[in-house]
Amino acid sequence: MKYINANNVLPEDIIKAIQEYVDGEFLYIPRKDGKQKAWGEKSGIKDMLKDRNNEIFQKYNEGMTVRKLSLMYYLSEQSIRRIISEQNRLCL
Repeated sequence: MKYINANNVLPEDIIKAIQEYVDGEFLYIPRKDGKQKAWGEKSGIKDMLKDRNNEIFQKYNEGMTVRKLSLMYYLSEQSIRRIISEQNRLCL
């Protein structure tokens, strides 16, 4: 998260009002309702994991074993099975 100096974006009277509650501290201002981003949306990790899971499922369907997939992707066999199960449900 990038911090913005309040002096650069807020009028002086609003800064003084805020200073009555928090003086010299970091303050998080949440996004407006309906403007929040889902987990991983900003960083792109959500899409990366989706692609990885699709790749795991495809390799499994081509005959690769759960054990080999777990070693290849540094995941537990249980995690590989969960991914395969989730991808299977998405295909139905």
